[in-house]
Amino acid sequence: MPAYAHRMDGITGSAIRELFKLLAKGDIISFGGGNPSASSFPVEDVRRITDDLLATKAEQLLQYGATEGYAPLRAAISEHMLKPKGVVADESCILPTTGSIQGMDLICRIFIDRGDRVLVEAPTFLGVLQTLNIAGAELVSVPSDDEGVVTDELEELIKKHRPKLFYCIPTFQNPSGKTLGLERRKAIARLATKYDMIVAEDDPYCDLRYRGEALPPIKSFDESGHVILLNSFSKIISPGIRVGSAYSTPEIIRKMTIAKQGVDTHTPNLTQAIAAEFLNRGLLPVQLKRICPEYGARLDAMLNAMDAYFPEECSFTRPEGGLFVWGECKGLDMLKLVSRATEEKKIAYIPGVHFYSHPEGREGTFRLNFSGTAFENIDTGIRKMGELMKEALAEK
Repeated sequence: MPAYAHRMDGITGSAIRELFKLLAKGDIISFGGGNPSASSFPVEDVRRITDDLLATKAEQLLQYGATEGYAPLRAAISEHMLKPKGVVADESCILPTTGSIQGMDLICRIFIDRGDRVLVEAPTFLGVLQTLNIAGAELVSVPSDDEGVVTDELEELIKKHRPKLFYCIPTFQNPSGKTLGLERRKAIARLATKYDMIVAEDDPYCDLRYRGEALPPIKSFDESGHVILLNSFSKIISPGIRVGSAYSTPEIIRKMTIAKQGVDTHTPNLTQAIAAEFLNRGLLPVQLKRICPEYGARLDAMLNAMDAYFPEECSFTRPEGGLFVWGECKGLDMLKLVSRATEEKKIAYIPGVHFYSHPEGREGTFRLNFSGTAFENIDTGIRKMGELMKEALAEK
C-alpha cells in the first residue's frame, strides 16, 4: 500500500459523523448533532417548486451547468438575502457552492499554502478546523468573551503572526451560540484592511433569530474587499439540498470558481433552482415566521431545564438564536463521560474539546443542540445529563 499524503497526517474523522453511527441504535436522546428539525422542512413548497421546474426546465436543469452557478439563484441571493442585510451585491460576484463548507474549502485552495497561519475563534466549528488542517494551515486561537471574539487580542495576534486568513462565525456562533457585537464587527473589517488579511465570514445561522435585534454582517463594513461572506440554505430550507454561496470581489470569486471546476464542476442545477424559486416566490419570510417560534420554544425549554437540573459548577450561554447552547462544567472531563452518557443515560452531546485548535484546559466544555431533538424529549434528556454530571462530580 502506498503511503497516504502528508496532508492527512493527524487528521481524524468528525466527532459528529461518528456520533451519527451511535445514534443508529434509535433509543438515545441526542443533543449532539446540528440537524434542523425535520418538521422545519418546507416539504410541500419544495414539492411544488420541483414539479414546476421539471415540467418547464427539465432539459436545462438535468444537464451540466456553469461552474459560476445558476444565474437566477445568484440574482435571488443578491436581492432577497444580501440586500435586506445591507449588502449591495453584484450577482456576478456571488458563487453558489455545495454547502458553505465548500466555500471554506475553496478559500483554502486559493489562499492557504502549507504552514500558513490562520486565526480561528476559540472555540469554533469543528468541520472548518478539519478543512483547515487538511489544507496544512497552522492554526492560532483567538480568545472570546461573552460578546464573541475579543478584537483587541485579535489585533495583537495579527501583529504577531501575520496570518493570511481569519475565520469567524459572527452570529449565533457554532458552537457557542454567541453573537459578535456591532462595534467588533466594524473593527474586524478595519483590521482586515489594515493588515491585508482575508476574513472568511461564515453566517449560516443569522436568520434564525428568536429575540433581540438583527445585526449587519461584517461584509457590510468591508471597504477594501477583504471579507468573503459565506452563507447556506441548510438551516433555513434543508441541509439535503447542499446549496450555499460565497460573495466577494470579482477577482476572488473568479479564483474560487476556477478551484471549484476541479472539485465538482458545479453545484447541482436542480437544487440551485429550487433555492432560487424559494426566494423569488417570497417563501423565505413565511418559512422563517413558521420555524423561528418553534426553535425559540425548544431553546427556552433547554435553558429552563439546564437551570433546573445542572449542577452549580456548570455555566452556559443564553443565545438569542441559532441552534446551539455551549456549556462548561468545572472539574469534569466531558469527553471521558461520553460513553457513560450514551450507555447509562441514553443521551448524547458533543464534548467541547473537538471545537478547539488547542483544546488543553477545555475538558469541561460541551455543546448542546436543541433543534434536532423532539420538544417533549428536551426536559428528560437535560435532566439525565444533569444527573450524569452530578454523579461524576460526587465521585471525584
